[in-house]
Amino acid sequence: MSDLPKHVVMIEVGPRDGLQIEPRILTTDEKVKIVDALADCGIKQIEVGSFVNPKAVPQMADTNEVFDRLEKRPGIRYRALWLNPKGLERALANGHVDMDGKLTLTASETFVKRNTNRSIDETFEQMPAWIETYRKAGIETDTLGVMAAFGCNFEGYIPEEKVISLIARAKQIMADEGCTLRNLSLADTMGWGSPGQMKSLVGKVRDKWPELVLKLHLHDTRGCAVANAVAAMEMGVAEFDASVGGLGGCPFAGHKGAAGNVCTEDLVFACGEMGINTGIDLDALVEAAKMTEEMVGHVLPGKVMKGGTLTRWKQQHA
Repeated sequence: MSDLPKHVVMIEVGPRDGLQIEPRILTTDEKVKIVDALADCGIKQIEVGSFVNPKAVPQMADTNEVFDRLEKRPGIRYRALWLNPKGLERALANGHVDMDGKLTLTASETFVKRNTNRSIDETFEQMPAWIETYRKAGIETDTLGVMAAFGCNFEGYIPEEKVISLIARAKQIMADEGCTLRNLSLADTMGWGSPGQMKSLVGKVRDKWPELVLKLHLHDTRGCAVANAVAAMEMGVAEFDASVGGLGGCPFAGHKGAAGNVCTEDLVFACGEMGINTGIDLDALVEAAKMTEEMVGHVLPGKVMKGGTLTRWKQQHA
């Protein structure tokens, strides 16, 4: 497949995936201000925070309060992360979270134990219980995420056959429990992926399950995130997690230099230059990135926020 999508959806994960590794813990008011600024840009899906152990990730300790203070806007999904049933219960109890019936796997045994304190097999064993909890809450389980799908700092490159096998196993468990897998997220959690890898694994998934809606979660640890996203777009992928200013990194990835997710404004710029619509105001997004940079107190890796959007030049030469 070589036709680029006409529209690409950005799921902003900076307030969660970005801030979770920041040495300065932002105040609840600051977090709300960032989320509101991102909503002002036209972003329709924002990952606000995570319901995880505050001792492990103190940056996310006030996620409940952030959701409580947000003035939710029509047409915008305010999402969250949870890694265990207790976190899911907290998200449900909050009442302001736009819930997803999602299951999560990790393709690296070492990383999943560091990140969730359980093995891959234990993750599979717990899936029926997850599905039942979602069902009791009236939520359809239709989404699967695979972390470390391209490589791991502890185990190296992840064989594509292993990723395909894990997806197939999860899909079967879902079917046995009366659920249908519709959405699949592949995460390059530690930034091992390259454009060739993107096309290869996405191609194999497309060939086996053409009905699935694919999303990519691409960290920029080795500078390939935008290139990887473009390669995936050439394979028809039209949904991406992205982080304002390039914020972030994973505190359990064993890599002090771990970069954040693909920079939102850089990817929006690239899409615009390729004629792909995102529905996002790039100039407003750059201002949101600059505000976020000021709040965290250090330079963020985003390029367009420093190099400019080219809007004024295009207006002058129209």
